[in-house]
Amino acid sequence: MTERVINSSGRRSLTRRQELLAIAAEQFATRGYHNVTVDDIGAAAGVTGPALYHHFTGKEQLLGEMLIAISQHLLDGGRALAAKEPNDVLHELILFHCRFAAANESLITVHFRDLIYASKDDQQRVRQLQARYVSLWVATLTARDPGIDRRTARAKVHATFGLINSTPFSSALPQHAMIDLLRTMSINALASPNPAN
Repeated sequence: MTERVINSSGRRSLTRRQELLAIAAEQFATRGYHNVTVDDIGAAAGVTGPALYHHFTGKEQLLGEMLIAISQHLLDGGRALAAKEPNDVLHELILFHCRFAAANESLITVHFRDLIYASKDDQQRVRQLQARYVSLWVATLTARDPGIDRRTARAKVHATFGLINSTPFSSALPQHAMIDLLRTMSINALASPNPAN
C-alpha cells in the first residue's frame, strides 16, 4: 500500500474499497469501534450500510484490513529506505515515520485503542509486521552505533515510536511544524547516551 493510499489527503487516488477503509478509520477514531455501526460507515460514505457488504464481510474485517495495511505500509517503506548507507537510514526512517504519523492521526488512534477488537488472526498478522518493522529500526540503530546492545536499541526504538505516535494526543500544530518537532525530538532521543551496564 502506498503512502497516498494511507494518507486521506490523497483520497481522490483511492479505490472505493480504500476510501471506505479511510472513512471507517475516521469513524472509529472519533467515536470508538463499538459505537460505530456498518450503517454509520455507509452513511458517511454516502451509501447504504448493506452496500458495504459488497466490499467487506463486516466491521471486524474493515478493522483488521486497515490495521494490517498500516503495518505493511510502514514495513515496506522502511525496507525501501534500508538500502541506503547506515548513517542516512536512521534519519530517513525517522522522517518517514513522522510524516506518516502527522498525516494519519485517525489510523494511529484506531490502532492504539481498537486492535484488541480485530480477529485473532489479524492481531497476530499486525504484531508480526510490527515486530519486523521494529527489528529494521533496531538493526539500523546498531549499525550506526556498534557500541549499543540490541536490548537498549530496542528500548530506544519503542520509546521513539511512543513519541512519534503521540500525534493524536498532542496540541495541534500545523502539520509541517509537527513533523519538524517530532523529527528533531526523535533524533535527539535516539542519539542520547546509552545507559551504563
